[in-house]
Amino acid sequence: MTEEQPTTVGVLGLGSTGGAWADLLTAAGVPVVAVDGDPAVVARRRWPGATVTTRLDALASAGVVIEAVPEDLELKGAVLRSAAAVCGPETAFASTTASLSLTALAVASGRPTWLAGLRTLLPPPAGGVELAGTSMTDPATLAAVRAVLDLLPVRLAELGPAGGATRRMLLAFLNRAAVLGETGESGRDDIDTAMRLGCGLPHGPFELLDRIGIDAAVAELDVLHRETGRAAFEPATLLRTMTETGALGRKTGRGFYRYDTGYAAPEPAVVPGGTPRPVRRVGVVGSGIMARGIAQVTTSHGLPTVLVARSTEKAEAARAAIDASLERAVRRGQVGAEQRKAALAALVVTTDVAGLADCDIAIEAVSEDEQAKAAVFAGLDRVCRPGAVLATTTSSLSVADCAKATRRPADVVGLHFFNPAPAMRLVEVGRTGFVADDVVATAHAFATALGKTPVGCPDRSGFLVNHLLFPYLNDAAALVENGAATIEEVDTAVAQGLGFPMGPFALLDAIGLDVSEAIQLRLHEANDDPDVKPTAMLSQLVALGRLGRKTEAGFHSYSVWRVTA
Repeated sequence: MTEEQPTTVGVLGLGSTGGAWADLLTAAGVPVVAVDGDPAVVARRRWPGATVTTRLDALASAGVVIEAVPEDLELKGAVLRSAAAVCGPETAFASTTASLSLTALAVASGRPTWLAGLRTLLPPPAGGVELAGTSMTDPATLAAVRAVLDLLPVRLAELGPAGGATRRMLLAFLNRAAVLGETGESGRDDIDTAMRLGCGLPHGPFELLDRIGIDAAVAELDVLHRETGRAAFEPATLLRTMTETGALGRKTGRGFYRYDTGYAAPEPAVVPGGTPRPVRRVGVVGSGIMARGIAQVTTSHGLPTVLVARSTEKAEAARAAIDASLERAVRRGQVGAEQRKAALAALVVTTDVAGLADCDIAIEAVSEDEQAKAAVFAGLDRVCRPGAVLATTTSSLSVADCAKATRRPADVVGLHFFNPAPAMRLVEVGRTGFVADDVVATAHAFATALGKTPVGCPDRSGFLVNHLLFPYLNDAAALVENGAATIEEVDTAVAQGLGFPMGPFALLDAIGLDVSEAIQLRLHEANDDPDVKPTAMLSQLVALGRLGRKTEAGFHSYSVWRVTA
């Protein structure tokens, strides 16, 4: 008895999405007939063992046809009707539409019984796949498509009614990254690395644009811009230029990255110029979570560290918190017992800023308040030795303003660690127009020596990560506030459809709603950016004291409250 051969699968439309399906199917050994009406597309698209053609009648042998032509109801309907005319009466069709009505498309296809939805927000396998039907879909159709999916390394997802809105949020985020990249102030690799490490994303924005297809992204953005008038949807000049020159992403072998010569993951750009200054002793000003985390990292890497707190009580509490964190790390196997002992021995906690006099680098990690930071830097200027690097952990305030509080602005640099500092790998290095090259080089070398990945960025409010992250988070909040979807629907669609580590509302709760509101207000004020003006819903939750995980209630609830008599 021979093993039953898999059914032949047709792929109709060989852009980014159709090409991704053909990649998966052929890699799994499924017979594929790939069809596209453009001879140039057919000429450059090849898969081992697959039939690649412009002839629609080649689909006659297919048991399942995946339709992946551009997002236009009339076009998709016409293509499906033409394909149905040459296919067998029981051929199952699956449309990859991400934003159109599946019911309307089923009717337009002329064969509503045999049409299912194979919705993705990103070309597979980058995102999850939702298999859906309409009230008219025959169960046999869903079974036939599901049998194909079972052969492939794809994740099934529940995109629900928030799927289309999530795609729009993603496009605004990607377009904003392209606008940031076209300034030339930050490189492609740094932006992609920052978003992967700073937010835990599986792919950076330029990697995602290459997967979607630059031309497809521009076409969708154009439609959204006409419909909404929002500047966030006006395609970046860089994306239009790439479309005109044929650099469309993976499907053409080149986009933001090259694929025809082998793909290499992004790496941080080389730091230009400057010899790093030696760092043998570290100072940290502050006693909060960030200050403690940085001190834990530096002492764990063998650097004697002085932590300066505002009071004896805060200093003692900081030392106890670092000790407890190291003890937890030992229990998890992340740190050895001797390393913990050595780290504690390398830590000095004090209330006297004069203890920083012989430090090679002094890191300010106090609250995000201009006056508080200026006061700290004025103090550092008085006590730190000449040649010491002075760093601020701000991500939303001006590094230049911190530098102006000193008589040595060339020695001041941004050094934005991410919370929790012991676990997060990214450090953003913010450079002003007057910082010395060797100070920037020192910041990069220092972060690298701590096991972190530094990325450089200009002294812009929000640096890279927050500049891109918070408009996306605000879009999600506005979506729910306007009644287009629920919190749960958006979080589910983002986590399952995009493969992000958590949905936007779970992330806001993790950051803290009060912190998020404050960052958005600063970004709105600094950049005059309407896309980060906090929604009324966010501000109201802050006023109610629902600040996220730290209060066990934010957009989500994290404890069960019981009322007893």
